[in-house]
Amino acid sequence: MSKFSDFDFKGKKALIRVDFNVPLDAGFNITDDTRMKATIPTIKKVLNDGGSVILMSHLGRPKDGPTDKYSLKHLVKHLFELLNPGNTTPAIGEPSTRVFFANDCVGEQAGMTANMLRPGEVLLLENLRFHKEEETGDDAFAEKLSKLGDVYVNDAFGTAHRAHASTAVIAKFFLPGNRMFGLLMNDEVMSAEKVLHNAEKPFCAIIGGAKVSDKILIIENLLERATDIIIGGGMAYTFLKARGGKIGSSLCEDDRLQTALDILEKAKQKNVSIHLPEDSITADKFAADAITQVCPSDAIPDGWMGLDIGPKATGIFNEIIGKSKTILWNGPMGVFEMEKFQAGTKSVAESVAASTTNGAFSLVGGGDSVAAVNKFNLADKVSYVSTGGGAMLEYFEGKVLPGIAAINNQ
Repeated sequence: MSKFSDFDFKGKKALIRVDFNVPLDAGFNITDDTRMKATIPTIKKVLNDGGSVILMSHLGRPKDGPTDKYSLKHLVKHLFELLNPGNTTPAIGEPSTRVFFANDCVGEQAGMTANMLRPGEVLLLENLRFHKEEETGDDAFAEKLSKLGDVYVNDAFGTAHRAHASTAVIAKFFLPGNRMFGLLMNDEVMSAEKVLHNAEKPFCAIIGGAKVSDKILIIENLLERATDIIIGGGMAYTFLKARGGKIGSSLCEDDRLQTALDILEKAKQKNVSIHLPEDSITADKFAADAITQVCPSDAIPDGWMGLDIGPKATGIFNEIIGKSKTILWNGPMGVFEMEKFQAGTKSVAESVAASTTNGAFSLVGGGDSVAAVNKFNLADKVSYVSTGGGAMLEYFEGKVLPGIAAINNQ
C-alpha cells in the first residue's frame, strides 16, 4: 500500500471514492457540506501534483435506478465553489479548477469524459447506487469503475463498513502500489486507532443515545480499554430500571434489562467505573412545551419521562471528563434538539472541549454527537470529529471494515 501523502500524482488520473452523501433540502440546496469539505485536501493534493481527479459517491438510497432527487448533479456547483473559493469569475492568470459531470458512473460518456480529463481537472460521476451492482459488490461493475482511473484512493470513511463494489471490491483491480487511503480516511483510521489501541489513561467513553441494543458491542469492547464509561440518553433508563430504579414512562428496553445487568457486572470485574445519571430533567410529555421537573433518575414518578441529565449528573460527568486524558464521545445525553432538554448535552460538549484544551485527546463520532458539537460551535475545540457514524461505531465494536481491509490486505 502506498502512502497518499508521499505519492506523486503527476500525469495520473486518481479515481477517488468520496462520501458526498450530504443532506439536501426541497430545492436541492446542501444543508450540511461537512463531508464534502472534509475531502477537499485529498482532491487538492492530486491536482497540485499535476494529476486529475475522478470522484465517485453515492447519495441517499435510490430504490429504482436513476432518480432526479438523488442525482449528484445537484452537487456540482457547490463542489466548484469549494475547489475555487471566491473565484467564481476567475481573473486572467487565475485559472479555476474545472469540474465536469458524467450522467452515469460507467458506460461510454463516463469513459470518454475520464479519458479527456487534463491535469488539474475534476470529474464527478453520477450516483453509484443508480446501479444495484454497487450494493451487491458486483465484480464486473467494480472492474468497469476501475478502468476510469490509474490510481484508486478510498477517502470515504463513512462507507468503509459497507462491502460495496466501490469500497471493498474495486481495490483488487489496482496494483498494491496504486491503491491507498486518502488524507481524510487516513486521519479517521489514525484517530480511531489512537483511542482504541494507544489511549492515554484515564480514558473516558461517553455513550449516549436511545437504545442499549445499538451500543452493546461498543460498550463491551470498551470494557477492555476504558477506565470510565458515562452512559446518558434514553439508554441510561434501561440500566437504571435493571438496578431496581423507578423510571416512570422513560424510554426503556425491557428485553435488555439482563444485558444491562451483565454489562454492569462485567465492568465491576474489570475495574471499569460505569457512571449513570444521578438525576434527570423529566417531562410530563415528549414535547417542546412540556412541564419539567428535576428528579432522582431512579425515582421518576409515573407518567413522567427523563429527557435530559440533571444538574447533579452534569456536575459529576463534567468532573470525570475533566480528569480524562483520552475521551470518546458517541451519543447525546438527552433530546438536545429541543431547547428545554439540551443543557446536559451542551455541558458535556463544553467539558470535552475544555479537557481537550488542557491536553486530552478527544474523538467525537456518531451523527447526533457530531450534530451537537456543530450546534454548539465546538467542532474546532475537540481533537477529531469523525465523518463516519455507522463506520466508526463498527470500528469501535472491533469489527473489520471491508473498505479498510481492501486497502490493507496486500
